[in-house]
Amino acid sequence: MRRSEAILQRPEFCFNRGVYKSMGFSDKDLEKPIIGIADTWSELVPGSYNLRAVADSVRRGIYAAGGTPVEFGVIGACDGTAQGNEGMKFILPSRDLIANDVEVMVQAHQLDGIVLLGSCDKIVPGLLMAAARLKLPAILLPGGPMQGGPVFDGRAADLTSLSEGCGMVNAGKLDPEELYRMEDTCGPGCGSCSFYGTANTMCCLSEALGLTLPQGALIPAVYAERARAAFATGEAIVELVRKNITADQILNEASMENAIRVLNATGGSTNGVLHLTAIARELGISSEKMMEKFQRLSETTPLVAKVNPSSRYNMEDFYLAGGIPQVMKEIEPLLNTEVLTVTGKTLKENLAEVSGARVNREVIKTMEEPFSAFGGIAVLFGNLASEGCVTKPSAIKENIRYFTGSARVFDCEEDAERAILAGEIQPQSVVVIRYEGPKGGPGMREMYKAMKYLYGMGLAECTALITDGRFSGTNNGCFVGHISPEAAEGGPIALIEDGDKITIDIPNKTITLHVTEEVLAERKKNWKAPEPKYKTGYLAVYSKLAASASRGAVVEI
Repeated sequence: MRRSEAILQRPEFCFNRGVYKSMGFSDKDLEKPIIGIADTWSELVPGSYNLRAVADSVRRGIYAAGGTPVEFGVIGACDGTAQGNEGMKFILPSRDLIANDVEVMVQAHQLDGIVLLGSCDKIVPGLLMAAARLKLPAILLPGGPMQGGPVFDGRAADLTSLSEGCGMVNAGKLDPEELYRMEDTCGPGCGSCSFYGTANTMCCLSEALGLTLPQGALIPAVYAERARAAFATGEAIVELVRKNITADQILNEASMENAIRVLNATGGSTNGVLHLTAIARELGISSEKMMEKFQRLSETTPLVAKVNPSSRYNMEDFYLAGGIPQVMKEIEPLLNTEVLTVTGKTLKENLAEVSGARVNREVIKTMEEPFSAFGGIAVLFGNLASEGCVTKPSAIKENIRYFTGSARVFDCEEDAERAILAGEIQPQSVVVIRYEGPKGGPGMREMYKAMKYLYGMGLAECTALITDGRFSGTNNGCFVGHISPEAAEGGPIALIEDGDKITIDIPNKTITLHVTEEVLAERKKNWKAPEPKYKTGYLAVYSKLAASASRGAVVEI
């Protein structure tokens, strides 16, 4: 018996039937599988702006397949708007709220299946966490990426071009009026941002996990194919309910390893490490096991795809080149192909249908002739990060993958940004931004603007930036984030002083603070834990309950 059937039987549940009928549902509607559509639509987020239209197509697909759709709203905030201000402190914490929101609505109303609509940075992982937690038929459907704008600095412009341009204005390399004109054209339409940042990374990883229909991650938001994919998703979810294929049959260790492979093979966002670890936790897979997988699989996964910020090609180009199905076809020998997917078929069966007819070898290489023999993500360990930290070699030029410099220490993002724009950062500096971790921030903000300003000031190849916060998937230069333990917990990053030497050795996956253990022990004696920055509201709760970045920065009870 389906879940909805159990609470709609007569006569004891006539009240429940009356609730539905008060909204216009009929007896025939209530005989069918009741499928939720969790819609993160809003007029605040470009990646969510088209989801009303996407939801309508999903609804039609559900009806056509013999189900009854019921749509409800879910929060979703924009990382872009929150960058470089207090708003970013709320972005990562919103991920757990999204998962909780979906769980509450699905369980309170005993829905039979769920289609999860979302495209952006913390929205998609929050929805995936809910799917893993709920253990019922589920499909995630993104709204699709936006297209690129006119050429700027050698590639199609995107929204981050404005931040790079700000640094160029300060360095006297760009006319301010040109920057202001670019506001109108660098984001030519709605969709998740046109570069391979966290938003598109997580959509791609959902497809790699088997929870999104093939090609569903990358069809641009404005393409008619996006509506057809939504209709097909509506049909597919009803079939999953009929076959009782649940998300926990699709999401498991084997599919997690596939997602890690794809993350590395495509040079996705470092935030993918954080979010996959959080999703794995919902499945009962430990963070220690996940960190071991990230480290091991990155060493044996070649980088076969390069997309902005690692190349001049954007997400539309990636889609036209064959997208995630083509990437997975290229690295098929490395994948667990017997895993089940939302098509109702195994990954092996899905990949057998990939023709490779449209592959663009400038975007997607073969496993035999990759862009790089190792993956796009690296986990580093050392006396500065005993629990690990994360970087993205695919976005770092080879000449700075080994970097030693002198520390310039800042206790918040804003102070670092002011110093960069004021010209206070010299070549061979390692900019240290701390107290921005899950507890310390709170909320583990992205150091997106700081990196973009360094780029715009011409310092991207002669400086480095490390932080217990995070980075946007669009950042490049030499950067290391997620340093754990974080400063607020008394981690070694809290003990760094201006002038200390720091070495980032990506080839050997180490990060070293060149200060003796005796000196660090003496500094630790004088260190005091900071007072919580928030005494009330959700951030006060999050700062008390947030786990380390190495454990996914989830809310732990």
